[in-house]
Amino acid sequence: MNNPILSKFIGWNVMRLMLFQLLLATIFSNVSLATDGNAQDVLNQKITLQIANKNISDVLSRIEKLTDVKFSYSPDLIQSNRKVSVSAENETLAQVLSSLLGPLQLKYEMVGNRLILTRNASTQKKLSSLVDAPPVESAAPPITIWGRVFDESNKPLPGATILLKGTTSTGTVTDAEGVFTLNVPDGNGTLVVSSIGYTAKEVSINNQTTIDISLVPDVKSLNEVVVVGYGTQKRSDLTGSVGSVKSTELLERPAINVEQSLQGRIAGVNVSVNSGRPGGNTNIRIRGYSSINATNNPLYVVDGIIWAAGIDALNPADIESIDVLKDASATAIYGTRGANGVILVTTKRGRKGGAVSYDTYVSASRIARKRDVLNAKEFLALEDLAYQNVAKYDPAGWASGKYADKDPKIKRTALIGKLFDANLNPLYDVDWQDETTRTAISQNHNLGFTGGSDQTTYGLFLNYNDNQGIIKNTYLKRYSGRLVIDNQVKKWLKVGATLNYSYSEERRADEGVGGNNIPRMLIEMIPIVPIRYPDGTYGKRQDYPDMESGDNPVALANEDNRMYKKQVFGANTYANITLMPGLDFRTTFGANIASQYNPFSETNQVQLTRPFRGYAEIWSYDTKFLQWQNYLTYNKQIDASNSINVVAGAELQKYTYLQWFSGVESLPDNYYQYYNLGVSANPLPPTSSYNAYQMASYFARGNYNYKDKILVTATGRYDGSSRFGANNKYAFFPSAAVAWRLSQEDFLKNSHLISDLKVRASYGLTGNSEINSYQSLATLSTNTTVFGGQRASGTIIGTLANPNLRWEKTAQYDLGASVGFLKGRINLEADLYLKKTHDLLLSAPVPLSSGYASIYKNIGSMENRGLELSLNTINIDNKDLTWSTNFNISFLKNKVTALGDANDDIFPDPQFLNNTNILRVGESVGSFYGLVRTGTWGSAEADQAAKYGKKPGDLKFLDLNNDGQINDQDRIITGKGIPTGYGTFSNTLRYKGLDLTVDLQFSYGNDILNLTHHSALDRTGQANSYAEVLNGWTPTNQNTFIAEARPSYVYYDTKIDSYKVEDGSFLRGRNLVLGYTFPTDFVQRIKLSRLRVYASAQNFFVLTKYTGYDPEVSTYGNAFAQGIQFFDYPKAHVFTAGLNVSF
Repeated sequence: MNNPILSKFIGWNVMRLMLFQLLLATIFSNVSLATDGNAQDVLNQKITLQIANKNISDVLSRIEKLTDVKFSYSPDLIQSNRKVSVSAENETLAQVLSSLLGPLQLKYEMVGNRLILTRNASTQKKLSSLVDAPPVESAAPPITIWGRVFDESNKPLPGATILLKGTTSTGTVTDAEGVFTLNVPDGNGTLVVSSIGYTAKEVSINNQTTIDISLVPDVKSLNEVVVVGYGTQKRSDLTGSVGSVKSTELLERPAINVEQSLQGRIAGVNVSVNSGRPGGNTNIRIRGYSSINATNNPLYVVDGIIWAAGIDALNPADIESIDVLKDASATAIYGTRGANGVILVTTKRGRKGGAVSYDTYVSASRIARKRDVLNAKEFLALEDLAYQNVAKYDPAGWASGKYADKDPKIKRTALIGKLFDANLNPLYDVDWQDETTRTAISQNHNLGFTGGSDQTTYGLFLNYNDNQGIIKNTYLKRYSGRLVIDNQVKKWLKVGATLNYSYSEERRADEGVGGNNIPRMLIEMIPIVPIRYPDGTYGKRQDYPDMESGDNPVALANEDNRMYKKQVFGANTYANITLMPGLDFRTTFGANIASQYNPFSETNQVQLTRPFRGYAEIWSYDTKFLQWQNYLTYNKQIDASNSINVVAGAELQKYTYLQWFSGVESLPDNYYQYYNLGVSANPLPPTSSYNAYQMASYFARGNYNYKDKILVTATGRYDGSSRFGANNKYAFFPSAAVAWRLSQEDFLKNSHLISDLKVRASYGLTGNSEINSYQSLATLSTNTTVFGGQRASGTIIGTLANPNLRWEKTAQYDLGASVGFLKGRINLEADLYLKKTHDLLLSAPVPLSSGYASIYKNIGSMENRGLELSLNTINIDNKDLTWSTNFNISFLKNKVTALGDANDDIFPDPQFLNNTNILRVGESVGSFYGLVRTGTWGSAEADQAAKYGKKPGDLKFLDLNNDGQINDQDRIITGKGIPTGYGTFSNTLRYKGLDLTVDLQFSYGNDILNLTHHSALDRTGQANSYAEVLNGWTPTNQNTFIAEARPSYVYYDTKIDSYKVEDGSFLRGRNLVLGYTFPTDFVQRIKLSRLRVYASAQNFFVLTKYTGYDPEVSTYGNAFAQGIQFFDYPKAHVFTAGLNVSF
């Protein structure tokens, strides 16, 4: 039962204690322990004092005014209200204190300029008669503890809290010199000592009356080890921009793959989950876009080896940490692979001893948002209205009786008993979104074993994940295992190996960009047709005349067997040899081998691919990636002020890819599916392809550290790739960075307000080698020609060679700063960057006399400018209650700066009806391109509409050049799919064993090109429509952007235009987790080491103006299609219950 008064009382006292600690920690500066000589000088001060019959506390206050000392004492201990008299004439302070304190059985100890008063040891047992404390049942007498708390530099720590464990009121706070006195019932308890920015410490009393305690900083953000290319560094020593996520954070919310676990974690890393299907369709961009024809995806490196087999094969629970390299200083060590950022994944290893962990969860998912579509009554009413309008839009055809057989009344009468009753009322009214989706129950199980000795450690990690989709019969199942072993063979030799295996099996709903796929049929399947007729056959859209062909989505979910089966094997072996103190040699060999098998079949009851004939196909892919690294690492502490770290090495990479296809149609029986293609008499032409590339690289990096204040990094990599022209096989990629830790300077070093302050700057050059393996070469293709009147086949040169084809290069400038306040209580990090990519690969025209259309050249450029801000705060931090906040926001502006000599516009895929997006100099990539819809033509505009061949009720577009025509010359940029800003706001509260985490995700400035309007809004009469169509033009409703209803066979109009562009900004409740970790004593009693239960809700709300399922969407897979949507798999609300157990 909630008690608001009690809650306010507790909240006020917690806040008061925290404010008191903050005030002390901020105001008081550290004071070094005085030398014996300084203490003697203080005690030798001469004073004159005449006081009779005054409280001892008053006498001490008088002495403080006459000298430079301060007294610290417990009022109960010295009985501060007892009367004393003092008479001193020009005596030393030591003499006065001796005559004053000696008779009272008190003694003093000097720390700095402060005198600590305690009782003589011989009289300590008599304390119970002097201390005003409640009686205790224990026979042991109460004692008074005097102590000091120091920081890591052995300086007194003010504002530290000392609390007797197991109590809430027996406690105190250290003064400005780190001194405390505390009365406790007996000498058998434990003190809990804590301070802002330091790790709490428990100290057993053991009948001690004097205790000195040292605390170590809890500045994980400074001392944590960050993985960088070919090594590690302390975060405080970084000169580049690196974001990190640790395993404890990854486990806070369930994620099916590495990409989703990164979402919203790091500033500058935009993770878009563009589909609700199991596994999603994830798009990651680090600091924008860097290429037009090469990839924009980041490089993944797992345990030092490039992961080329698809990062979705890696179980997120196996991850120890993820470090994201963002600027060129950090990524240049990867040269040609680093232009789009690098994601370094470190997996868990074995540990000494023995431990078993088991993590599991069960989740329930349900469609988060439905689209409002026409029900049966609305659908039929709209059809009637549309038919009536035929006379307006084709008066001649209407008058001639051309459309008489399309009269809805005639069609419906012919279907009485099948779809309509005798009164022409529909027999069915199906909500296809409800019937095709479900509440999906998923589960995940992780089992880990670790153990070993001082010499050898091992780990075995197993996972089973069954992720059921909300569309019926869709799922993703994954089985994975990972075995690791590390062995310290000799003092100078350490070896180890990692073996990974993953098998995944996914059944998908077709998310194709056209045709009768399930997401499209959720909207466009007409409601008057049943799922199945009484005889068991499926209802189809064309069962009602004049409808576009299409199967109901339940039939597609049942009868289309679209599988994606993938096996991934990864191996990583290493040997680390210490050649001499400070010099290590490491050799690593890694392999990624993946085999993907994508079979698909559909029965003769559906017509998705081949109309009612039965169809099957198999696509297979085999990839192999091998990597061998050898490098030296040298660490040298030159003297007390200077140290260096140098890495230098070489590596080889080889990649091969093989793909083949076979398929058949007209299967004699649905039984065969794709298991026996040979039974079909109608095979399709088989295809296959192969490509390969190799790389050889040399790299080096040097770090210089001066007193932990001045940090300098220089990096260089020399890459050679078989993919590029004969004249440009090799390229050099350098970078340099410098950082200044102002917090290590004398003017800030002892500050209690600023715990860390670092500014840094970097410049570097990286490349992009991810192009077609043979793009620089002349390629062959087949063609036909006529010889002697006969057509003959032959081989010709299909594309021209370009021996000068070279690397796309990205120059990046970065200015960054990080500042920490109050021993890491508040941490702010900011990065301002400019990325300039040049030598972009573009298709350039060649003279017609050559016989070829184009050749690839390095002739384009673009830039990304951005600002990243991260703020992490610890708002409350005490024994029982902590509250932390993490906020990050990233701003991005992308601009194309060159597109060849003429800077002509480029219209990349996807193409839908017309060009959907455009690449134009001065504009952002991913810009949408279309007409401007201004509304509909009104009745008063009939004459003006006629000039454009339109009538009142037709869509009205802006004639940009006023030439009396609506054509491509009237198209403009109507929006962009790239956000202007995006980020995350997260709060975590912990009260004793309870924890609550709330993550909010936001994005703004991005648009969505909603192409579903083409078929579900702009046209009627062929399929079902959005309910928005009911707001279409009528003589009494002319202020609308929706055209007047008419059958699609009568001059309907649909174009890529501004009305299809919607605001894609959103605020999402991404994750809500409530957990409870059981107390240690209880867990140990049941023979466990950790036990936690939790419940979570994911995607629990979305605030957006977008009318579709979800504003995070990209139906097309190409680089610049973010935000272009055409019937996507709906996203779900996900509710999860989980358990974490360790033995």
